[in-house]
Amino acid sequence: MAKPNSLRNDHSSFLAYKNYRYLKLFVLLCFASTALYIWFDFAPVRNGGTWVGYTLGTIGALLILWLTLLGMRKRWISQGRWSLKGWTSAHVYLGLSLVLVATLHTGFQFGWNVHTLSYALMMGVIISGMFGIYFYAVIPRQMSKNRGEMSQAGMLDEVANLDRMLRDTAQPLAGNYISLVQDSINKTKLGGGIFKRLSGRHDKCPTRAATRFFRTELRQAENETHGPLLDLISVLERKNALLGQIRRHIRFRALLEFWLYFHIPLTFALLGALVAHIVSVFYYS
Repeated sequence: MAKPNSLRNDHSSFLAYKNYRYLKLFVLLCFASTALYIWFDFAPVRNGGTWVGYTLGTIGALLILWLTLLGMRKRWISQGRWSLKGWTSAHVYLGLSLVLVATLHTGFQFGWNVHTLSYALMMGVIISGMFGIYFYAVIPRQMSKNRGEMSQAGMLDEVANLDRMLRDTAQPLAGNYISLVQDSINKTKLGGGIFKRLSGRHDKCPTRAATRFFRTELRQAENETHGPLLDLISVLERKNALLGQIRRHIRFRALLEFWLYFHIPLTFALLGALVAHIVSVFYYS
């Protein structure tokens, strides 16, 4: 019975890792931080300079430093206690706990200073990370549904196969028709810049343009070209459908990357502000 259970765990979401182990730790940490904040006196007012404030600040700073290690951890995939899935689950829940821990550390004392800047950058990192949680929880299923039984390499191989079919099917047609088919083969682009990949729009796609053109030509075609045009349009439509599938796959992958364009720079800015925050606290205390 142990083997099926291990298989179920392997296929569970990172959010549910080990029966929500890190969600439970999140709840415990939030409860302990709230208890410290509420049940101990602060003099003269609640702020980060009391012993409770220092305690919560130390916990928050250590959490931030530990959470930044996930990027390096991704390079060393392993199983068991320190698996990538377990580390990611801890990253999510302990990262969210920072919202409460750091807010209580401030004592709700904010101003135009490096301390509030550190807090604002931390919230920016957490909010961008929440988008990442959503994308990684939802998009992989959509990618799998979009691909069906095909891998990305398999889809690209099928495009090459359809291009060979287009060359063969276009042979009986006139030279200007063959030129359009060649544009479909040679000038159709996949991917592009991040915003191009995110939009998934390719309104000027040569394959789409060729399909529209040949559909119009079919209505005016003479009997001897009617059959070859039908065959050509059939292959073009298959290629159009496959290109749409690939572009959706590329768009999903871009969504999994896009939030990192905010998350990573904000993380480095947070580390710099955190160092300035800590140095200023001990320098002026």
